[in-house]
Amino acid sequence: MPGDLASDRAAVNKGENGPPHPFIFRLGSSAPTKESKGGDVRIADSSNFMVSTRIAAALVTVRPGGVREMHWHPNADEWQYYLKGKARMTVFNTGPNAMTMDFNPGDIGYVKRNLGHYVENVGDTDMQFIGVFRASQYEEISLSNWLTHTPPALVAQHLNIDEATIAKWPDNSPGVMPRS
Repeated sequence: MPGDLASDRAAVNKGENGPPHPFIFRLGSSAPTKESKGGDVRIADSSNFMVSTRIAAALVTVRPGGVREMHWHPNADEWQYYLKGKARMTVFNTGPNAMTMDFNPGDIGYVKRNLGHYVENVGDTDMQFIGVFRASQYEEISLSNWLTHTPPALVAQHLNIDEATIAKWPDNSPGVMPRS
């Protein structure tokens, strides 16, 4: 049987300092990167977990009725593992193609890089999944951020809506949208 953890740590660090960066990152208890009444997104990548030079992760919690807003990742494919709740994800491929699938705890989802997607909580409890990316940095472009940082006249003309409606859209990319 191995010895206690304190003795093992003392032996490893004998006469030297420990490793320069920790090898544990408590993603579930880290501060949310994005947060709203609809849920939150917590990120681990090389910016806050120094040893994570080739992997980034997002822990996403969506409250009942909430939606992980439409977005895409320009730098990596997304592998998802559903931890709890019931989810429905729609992925938009090139052309007029879209696919919608339901997910439960233990299911795995996959989204190719640059494909737009959103995830709804279709259950009555919190839904949670972890997204993993083969990249040193987590990157996303949200639809709300993209549309609110495009000239309003251009968006109004293309979507056939008035600029007053566009002015009401969130421009802070909330990450998870609550039920209206």
